[in-house]
Amino acid sequence: MFFASDNWAGAHPAINERLSRESTRFASAYGSSALDLSIEKRFNEIFEREVAVFFVATGTAANSLSLASIARPGGLTFCHSEAHVIEDECGAPDFFSGMRMVAVEGPNGKMLPENLIERISRYPQDAVHHGRAAAITMTQATEAGTVYTLDEIDAIAKIARENGLPLHMDGARFANALAALGTTPAEMTWKRGVDVLSFGGTKNGCWCAEAIVFFDPALAKDFAFLRKRTAQLFSKSRFIAAQFEAYLQDDLWLGLASHANAMANRLRAGFASLNSARLAWPTTANEVFAILPKAAAEAATEKGAKFYDWLVPRDMPEKVGKDEVLIRMVTSFATTESDVDEFLSICASV
Repeated sequence: MFFASDNWAGAHPAINERLSRESTRFASAYGSSALDLSIEKRFNEIFEREVAVFFVATGTAANSLSLASIARPGGLTFCHSEAHVIEDECGAPDFFSGMRMVAVEGPNGKMLPENLIERISRYPQDAVHHGRAAAITMTQATEAGTVYTLDEIDAIAKIARENGLPLHMDGARFANALAALGTTPAEMTWKRGVDVLSFGGTKNGCWCAEAIVFFDPALAKDFAFLRKRTAQLFSKSRFIAAQFEAYLQDDLWLGLASHANAMANRLRAGFASLNSARLAWPTTANEVFAILPKAAAEAATEKGAKFYDWLVPRDMPEKVGKDEVLIRMVTSFATTESDVDEFLSICASV
């Protein structure tokens, strides 16, 4: 019953097998191999246009370097107040981009357009003492387990365009959001106005495979130097490419994300049927937030369940009682129905 994070899951067998085959071969280094180049072309097919793609090792690197590539002196990046870039990356996006993160409020992990407009208005382009608006980053799926709809992405992108700001999407759980919406990669990104994407694979069955995708290759003309100077140019980058080859083949990535989402749906349905527990707020991807009696959480922990106690958000309408606890549960491609059912059975028994 491993629900602490999708980072706890291993690698999918197809990805393991592809890495094993690659380990016995020779190939040119630093992204110049035939495999590297073929996967770059595969990204063009997935996104239905020519893109510039760069492999990196971690989601933090992808987010930080994406923002660094569009940075402006004295720049400010606007993000949700609970976004990973502002809460969980130790200031790396600020450090590498030289820009400050500015928090924008909104329920359930999503920026409200009116709040974003108000925050941007505080930093006009000539506000030398306070800094100037420079970029917007949105998380898809969000840290709250929710997903921006296509209309909601349109609304954020419209604000970005009206203010001349590039729009970045943190897609650490990109596949989960895509599967939840039932749309295409193109429709969820550049067709809505996204300029740069952090494309995540690690949380969805890869070992350590992340990519930065520029939907206008002209934006990436200097990025190769930025990646090198930040120690993210791997000599054996084909091992990231090999993971992506298996990940993208026959839509494996979407199948893995759909399974994780289905297991989260099973959890959500189970909590909805319990008298002793309830959902903290609606979610649509592979994260579930629930309010349990402390006794149920302790009983599950004693029987081996792994999950995180979660800080109650400031704007959470649901009350957590003194004998209750808010927890986060994350499902993955490796979560089984029996994992979910056993956890729910423990809760029901308490």
